[in-house]
Amino acid sequence: MNNNKEDKILLSQIEDRIRQCEERYMMTHTHFLDLRERSLAEQTVRFRAGLRYDFYGGYEEAERVIAVFLPEYAEDGPAAAFFAADPESDPLTVIRMELRKGSPVLTHRDYLGALMGLGIRREMTGDILVRKDGADVIVLREIAEYILTHMAKAGRANLSVREISISGLAVPEQQREERFASVSSLRTDSILSAAFGLSRSGAAEAVRAGLVFVNGMEASKPDRLLEPGDKLVLRHKGKTVLKSADGRTAKGRIRITLIRYR
Repeated sequence: MNNNKEDKILLSQIEDRIRQCEERYMMTHTHFLDLRERSLAEQTVRFRAGLRYDFYGGYEEAERVIAVFLPEYAEDGPAAAFFAADPESDPLTVIRMELRKGSPVLTHRDYLGALMGLGIRREMTGDILVRKDGADVIVLREIAEYILTHMAKAGRANLSVREISISGLAVPEQQREERFASVSSLRTDSILSAAFGLSRSGAAEAVRAGLVFVNGMEASKPDRLLEPGDKLVLRHKGKTVLKSADGRTAKGRIRITLIRYR
């Protein structure tokens, strides 16, 4: 199945959820979307007059999110506020997996592999937040009971598994560092090159390959100019924020400050 066919299926599903929301006056949502799917969804819905939507992944910086469509009667505000006021309507929940005594520390890949081993599709699971003593896994509520019943091990580790509310989610503090650099311009490929140590041509190729996202939207042109506050994601490598662009060097290059997240 090629991406074009997959995209058409996704867009058809989004249209179906929107129609259900409008015709039945109820909240509807998609399955979990990755960065590219979110970008595609946003391009589809952002100019729909009167449509109330949000992208929600259980916490503010979630990478994997669902698209939520809210009915007219819902108060203005983000989906998180809607669900906080009515937790029973929240389509997401958290499976807390804790390592039993003597178990080795596991990685993101270990937890994901164990879930896939149960036959759970990736679209049913959101971010996996790993700690030394276990992980919090955000999932669609509809599969929570199945995981609780069948998830006893991940890799060589034995697990204790329970469900907790989204409000109890343990979000690890992200490691970040501030970097200073100079660039010839604030083009996307220039900032990408400075942030991730790529050549200018390599950065431009990453954009053309669909691996770069600016503020959640897939970057389509290497020469797009960025502004302070813009968030830049290079898929599989990490994200950075252009904190500031102040002053010039003696050679006329722009001094920038980047916040790099790991």
